[in-house]
Amino acid sequence: MNRSKNLQRLQNETFDICIIGGGASGAGCALDAALRGFKVALIEKKDFASETSSKSTKLIHGGVRYLEQAFKNLDFAQLKQVRHGLEERQIVLQNAPHLARPLPLLTPVFSWFEGLYFTIGLRMYDFFAKGDALPKSRWLSKKETLLRMPSLDAKKLHSAVLYFDGQLDDARYCLALAHAAEEAGVAVANYTELVGVKKDTNGKLTEAQVRPTEGEATFGIKAKLFINCTGALADHVRLMANPKLSKRIRPSKGVHVVLPYEVLKSDDAMLIPKTSDGRVVFAIPFEGQLLLGTTDTDYKDLDKEPILDDKEVDFLLDTLTRYLARRPDKSQVKAGFGGLRPLLAASESASTKKLVRDHEVEHDPTSNLVSLLGGKWTTYRYMAKDTIDKACELLSVDRECTTAQHVLVGGEDYAFEDWKIIQTVYRLAKDIAKNLIRKYGSRAHKVARLTQENILWAQRLVDKYPFIQAEVIYQVREEMALTLRDVFARRTRLEILDWEAVLEALPIVADLMAQELGWTTEQKQQQIDEYTAQLQSFIKSAQ
Repeated sequence: MNRSKNLQRLQNETFDICIIGGGASGAGCALDAALRGFKVALIEKKDFASETSSKSTKLIHGGVRYLEQAFKNLDFAQLKQVRHGLEERQIVLQNAPHLARPLPLLTPVFSWFEGLYFTIGLRMYDFFAKGDALPKSRWLSKKETLLRMPSLDAKKLHSAVLYFDGQLDDARYCLALAHAAEEAGVAVANYTELVGVKKDTNGKLTEAQVRPTEGEATFGIKAKLFINCTGALADHVRLMANPKLSKRIRPSKGVHVVLPYEVLKSDDAMLIPKTSDGRVVFAIPFEGQLLLGTTDTDYKDLDKEPILDDKEVDFLLDTLTRYLARRPDKSQVKAGFGGLRPLLAASESASTKKLVRDHEVEHDPTSNLVSLLGGKWTTYRYMAKDTIDKACELLSVDRECTTAQHVLVGGEDYAFEDWKIIQTVYRLAKDIAKNLIRKYGSRAHKVARLTQENILWAQRLVDKYPFIQAEVIYQVREEMALTLRDVFARRTRLEILDWEAVLEALPIVADLMAQELGWTTEQKQQQIDEYTAQLQSFIKSAQ
């Protein structure tokens, strides 16, 4: 992706559609619109997936909890949400097989009746997922369960129910969407902030005033239609376009902690169906660690990044402990993160855990702004389809959506076993070769080839992880990485795996980025100081 050329395009061309927001929904809309033949611009205030889209539980699912609520409350909106989620689950898996894969999940139970209850529920889940390639659920004996997850408390355990959903690397999946959109003709730019709008005499939007954050002057992007895909911040853009609109988004904060793999000792995930805050919690193997979350609380201060605090760490550890033979210690927490869910507002009294993770495409006839509101990661493509269908209606064209069959960047001709070729040709360690294939798919060879340009780039960023220096070079040249956090949080994912490892690798990555981006010594030190302070604040808050 070439940001400089795209910024020139944004300044000099007129577009059919300008999409504001570079998360999963915005990038999904951009790709869909481009494949339908529209001339499209996509801008993001920070980095792609820097907000909600990189801070999910990394699951692709229909929502077991929504299914339970649908039947308990006779709520057919919840049932529709499950059906759409399960339909999209298979598409997410097939369109980027290097970034998404099936994941077995266990639900431990403490009685025969509890096991029967969950077995019936998951059989219904299977029924709504009929036709996909994932294995069906089954009830496991106590012995089978402990073989799969030996860390469970054998004294309490009766049995478990096994079912399958999908797992994805959310930030890199979003990046693959943005990359695919650019290759389909979209002018894509991160770090390009919307600061104002221009309207015609009838009050309709004609131009988005934007400011690249590295200090260039503000300029206007001209388009026939503007689409707001800013998630939890959607009301800010809606009210900028039309101050008379009422707010529609009620943000909910969710947090996750990261623990050593040994805490669960399993390649299966665990669904914890009952918690004191009224929602489910997942314990999921991710990138060699254990991801545990999430919570669900109201969040008001949208100017501050939601972060993990010590009380939330205690809640999650307490929740997991009920199932384990040994309680994980707080000192074992290696990293964590907080994120916001853009829930559609119901009444002020309704708790966020009871709000449906559905979406709505809103058209404001006064400003002509289209806003994609609500939704969840699994259904990003379906949400984008609805949105671009609306764009077609407003622009008086009739073009079909083709994204269900569009393989994303890195998914073309993907074969996981190609890691062996990379290992042999480029003389890389097995874990490094496997990581390259999983992160970059069929384009892993382009990353590995950089080690021949400079042999030092074959070295690891930090000894205990498979990330190498060549990845940083590739991420700057091909993936629009502009800051240290872009590399650590959303491209290698090391920030959500191990805070101490990030601090160790910081000087090396800063040197590499400074060489590629032409940072001065002062700029490089500023990047290091600011990011170090941010990481230290995360560590302090979680203790």
